[in-house]
Amino acid sequence: MKIYTKTGDDGTTGLFGGRRVAKYSLRIDAYGTVDELNAIIGIALTHNTPTIIKEHLQSISSLLFTVGSDLATPQDASVKSSVPAITEDHVMHLEQWIDSYEEQLPTLKNFILPGGSASGAHLHLARTVCRRAERAIVALKQEEDINPTLLRFINRLSDYLFVAARYTNAKLGFDDIEWKS
Repeated sequence: MKIYTKTGDDGTTGLFGGRRVAKYSLRIDAYGTVDELNAIIGIALTHNTPTIIKEHLQSISSLLFTVGSDLATPQDASVKSSVPAITEDHVMHLEQWIDSYEEQLPTLKNFILPGGSASGAHLHLARTVCRRAERAIVALKQEEDINPTLLRFINRLSDYLFVAARYTNAKLGFDDIEWKS
């Protein structure tokens, strides 16, 4: 099978279920940003990262494909029932992971700057792209019906990435860099 189909040469792309939309549509922007987030997580995984973070990030990377397929499938598409979707269980797992990391970190008393280790810095970058994905999903939600759990998942994921960056830096011997005004 060839990687190119030529069907997008006119500036459109196909959604699951067959409908074609412009490549600049809100839906494409949303799942394209999720794809970018996943690529940054892939970069974070190439660095020295605590084992538990690597395991969780690999799971999250697979879930981001689920987010993308969920976003690429309109709610009214005939194939919607066969496409995997993000559920409240996924949100709950993120919350559990956040709580377990925070138990091992000093209490945050100030804003911190992104940075530290290469892995920690890339997790901070992933957090900012996750927030952009969240904004894109919110914009899409204003125009079309989407799985309502997607927003909770992406919102919690940005929290997870922030805490994972702090945890990674702490485990690798890097202190949080406090913001000083």
